[in-house]
Amino acid sequence: MLKNHEIEQFNSQGYCVSHGLLTESEVDHILKELDAISAGATLANHDPQRLEMEPKQPPTGTKVRRIYEPGTHYKACRDFSEGPKLVKCLTQLLGPDVLYFSSKINVKPPEIGSVVEWHQDMAYGPVTNRSMLAVLVYLDDADASNGCLQVIPGKFGMLNHSQNGYFQGKVTEPLDTSKAVMIESKRGAAIFFSALAPHASRVNTSPRPRRTLIMGYRAADAYPVYLGDRTSQGERFMRVVAGQQSATARFDLDSVYIPRYPKEAKSLYEIQEYSRQAHEATGSAASAPSWPS
Repeated sequence: MLKNHEIEQFNSQGYCVSHGLLTESEVDHILKELDAISAGATLANHDPQRLEMEPKQPPTGTKVRRIYEPGTHYKACRDFSEGPKLVKCLTQLLGPDVLYFSSKINVKPPEIGSVVEWHQDMAYGPVTNRSMLAVLVYLDDADASNGCLQVIPGKFGMLNHSQNGYFQGKVTEPLDTSKAVMIESKRGAAIFFSALAPHASRVNTSPRPRRTLIMGYRAADAYPVYLGDRTSQGERFMRVVAGQQSATARFDLDSVYIPRYPKEAKSLYEIQEYSRQAHEATGSAASAPSWPS
């Protein structure tokens, strides 16, 4: 259960932190599941439907970058994703009717863990109102050296993530990051942040991992903006975790940017990498018409 000041911070600043939401034993349980999922995977030989590997390693390298959809496929994560402790927090922030729609584990392994550039989660899948958030749980102690989450406090509308008509997976308009907050905490901490909160994380330069379980939720009256097949793909894991489905859609955003993808990408990592490659190939992001083919 969140404290009143945490709810107030979420509503005014776009995020709040519940330190120690998971116990040591609960974290260990999830990490044991993570180890079993990753066992035996290499860059050259892994299940791309379940895992994404760090690209900058030898073919025999075993460093995993992301585990897809643990909140659906794996028991420890699923139990937590819809358990009473977390759901109580979600209803405090989103209201009585809450939908789960996606999850991942970002591994950020030692001395290689990929950078995540400034972005808003809603840019990847806009919905009709602001009542959408992510819960990021630290499975390791997190600080600046191993790439803890950074958030810019405040209330934001939808920021532009496109360049020359193509989605870049990162904010492309001027963004003042001088007030960004590094959220350092012990493992078991849960960070609740709005889908409109700009956030990022640095490369992991430490000898320690920075594993995080990230799950997406929204109010039942927040309906997805139709993006063709991407919408149906994005909704395939959606389920009710509190209350019931809504028969009405609520609108509280004047407008949202629609992401236009020139090619398929598995994750935000790949989208942002394609954008960097386009920039490097032309010497200017402004002159890059699309991602590289």
